[in-house]
Amino acid sequence: MKPSADQLFEDVTSRDKPGIATSIRTYFLRHAQVFFYSLGQLWRTPFAMLMTAAVIGIALALPTGMHVLLSNAQQLSGGWEGAAKISLYLKQKTTEAQAKKLANKIHKLDEVAEVEYISSEKGLEEFKQRTGYDTALKALDDNPIPATLVVTPDLRFNNAEQLEALAKQLGKYKQVDLVQLDSEWVQRLFAIMDIVSQGIVILGIMLSIGVLLVVGNTIRLAIQNRRDEIVIVKLIGGTDAFIRRPFLYTGFWYGFIGGFIAIVLVFLSLYLMSGPVEDLAGLYQSQFALHKMDFGTIITILVLSIGLGLSGSWIAVGRHLREIEPR
Repeated sequence: MKPSADQLFEDVTSRDKPGIATSIRTYFLRHAQVFFYSLGQLWRTPFAMLMTAAVIGIALALPTGMHVLLSNAQQLSGGWEGAAKISLYLKQKTTEAQAKKLANKIHKLDEVAEVEYISSEKGLEEFKQRTGYDTALKALDDNPIPATLVVTPDLRFNNAEQLEALAKQLGKYKQVDLVQLDSEWVQRLFAIMDIVSQGIVILGIMLSIGVLLVVGNTIRLAIQNRRDEIVIVKLIGGTDAFIRRPFLYTGFWYGFIGGFIAIVLVFLSLYLMSGPVEDLAGLYQSQFALHKMDFGTIITILVLSIGLGLSGSWIAVGRHLREIEPR
């Protein structure tokens, strides 16, 4: 029995229709071809490509470098708040025995690491050495400096809220006349760091917008230079997705190379600064050294730069591709 015309047509179309595996392989093969083709196109004009990528790299390196330096400063000052001390100025009628008994009582608290007793006489001598008001103090009949207990909190209780709570607790003792928490300068420092951190975020956003404009303008010029080619592709049935693909990969390469340049610039800057910073730390008997970028920061820079390159390219292609139509 001879097959019908419909059966012959189905056999021919089924043989011509590629399988799912073949379609997927072809899809990725085409993308790989365009991926390396776009890199080859950029490599034909290395100077222009490096100029654009350098602008992207510098724009990304500036907020990244400031972020790394701020992170180093935060690590350096991380223990300062814990080193804050609480000064308890005792009442004038408090005897030395009562002061030492109170010091032992306070030392037993879990929140307290150390308590130092400073007598009124010792406090007066320290005040004279720091201020030089010897003549004025000799004119006084009584010693105006009270006995003091300097309390060092335990490092486990080193945030501002815990220190303030401890200061209020210590101020309830009847021998205590005045409580002074010596951490206001630390709080001011951290407030300044918060302002700098917000400034870095704002600067990063502004420079990211600049990167989008740079990439977008570069892709726009590439589209204009290949206008005739785009018109021909549209005449023979090329889709917008097919035309858009090489420009998107061009934006990818600009972002990747720009991110790599940013990483190199930040590493180079930290390397040049590490020597002077270590010398300065040595003058203060400190072993502090600049921490370099970690792997997570490097990946973040690359992902961000590639994302900006793709976004700028997508915006430019989507806007200008609609304006090019065959006549």
